[in-house]
Amino acid sequence: MTPAARISAAIEVLADIDARRRPATDALKDWGLSHRFAGSKDRAAIASLVYDALRRKSSAAWIMGETTPRAIVLGMLRLQRSMAPDAIAALCSGDRFAPEPLSAGERERLEKADLSDAPPPVAGDFPDWIEPSIRGLFGDDLVAEMRALTTRAPLDLRINTLKVSSREEAHDALPHLGAVETPLSPLGLRIAPSEDGRGPAVQSEPEFLKGWIEIQDEGSQLVALLSGVKPGEQVVDLCAGGGGKTLALAAMMENHGQIYATDNDARRLAPIHDRLSRAGVRNVQVRTPRAKADAVTDLDGKIDCVLVDAPCTGVGTWRRNPDAKWRLRPGSLETRRKEQEAVLDRAARLVKPGGRIVYITCSILPEENDEALSAFMERHDRFKPVSIDKALEAAQLGRLKDVARPTAHGLQLTPHKTGTDGFYAAILVRNP
Repeated sequence: MTPAARISAAIEVLADIDARRRPATDALKDWGLSHRFAGSKDRAAIASLVYDALRRKSSAAWIMGETTPRAIVLGMLRLQRSMAPDAIAALCSGDRFAPEPLSAGERERLEKADLSDAPPPVAGDFPDWIEPSIRGLFGDDLVAEMRALTTRAPLDLRINTLKVSSREEAHDALPHLGAVETPLSPLGLRIAPSEDGRGPAVQSEPEFLKGWIEIQDEGSQLVALLSGVKPGEQVVDLCAGGGGKTLALAAMMENHGQIYATDNDARRLAPIHDRLSRAGVRNVQVRTPRAKADAVTDLDGKIDCVLVDAPCTGVGTWRRNPDAKWRLRPGSLETRRKEQEAVLDRAARLVKPGGRIVYITCSILPEENDEALSAFMERHDRFKPVSIDKALEAAQLGRLKDVARPTAHGLQLTPHKTGTDGFYAAILVRNP
């Protein structure tokens, strides 16, 4: 397919998303099934165009003065891909499979492409109803912070210290990936995003199959390190899901002590077994719930550290899933808050005196972060927040002090400040 035909296809997919109010992944899959002549490179390029358009949906529509799929794609090419109006016009030739030629008005708007008077939700490309919440967190940095969430995320890897002695050893074994060391995590390697959105097939690499590396955002690596788990401790990963943070904790504990990995949704635990085996992890016991029965009742009051990777809106991952931002509704936030309340209350029963809860979300919304913990501490007055500066020093992550955004109870990582996904983390200790 020609570049112009790919743009026409992206416009078609966006029209399908709007008309049928469906996730982008579903629309892209259906387009591929009905256009089997398109090769894998074509499909990847079209997906990249669609996701870039969703990243800049609001600002693209603003500069074009329309909300049509065509206007959003044209505006995205100007804003996100920095294409000159002449280059965009050349693609919109009206030839077979190419978009129709630019109108005089479209050409004029592409030449101006001015966001200086746009309101923050437009300039930052986010739903306007979350502005009051995040303005209190970001202040004058609001637009810069939210624009950083419109960029493409890199592919980060975490070295598995149970299998490989150093980051340098893993790096030297993978020269063809062009990876560089992550600036904040001592365990990370980073691969820059490609222009067409196609990443390397890391999961086919011998080093991946041998368990040397795991795919994990640097932010996720950092909040796992912040937990400060040590060999010999008793740990519960209460929302373990596929096991990414479970694996990181096991390596920190050097396979000594015990981790109990569980999740309310048994289906989410399915990948964890193969991942544990490949990583050489021997100190994890997977507790699968049965018929909604609590899988860790026998551990109440016995646990040194409960990791709560809480269910959340996922606002902090919008670089990877830009479709989600336009499907987020206030009702979704309320649902997540109730789930966070329930999982925190469950964690409280597990922690022994002197033990701790490590609370993590991939969100930047204070309602899911500081406010959730304030409400929790009103219900459980034995729990108090640990000084985040002390926690960073204990985890040997002092460098984060200069870049992470401190909050009332923890710290906030963001693409703008730390180059990571938008993770929040805080530690609460249970007093006797």
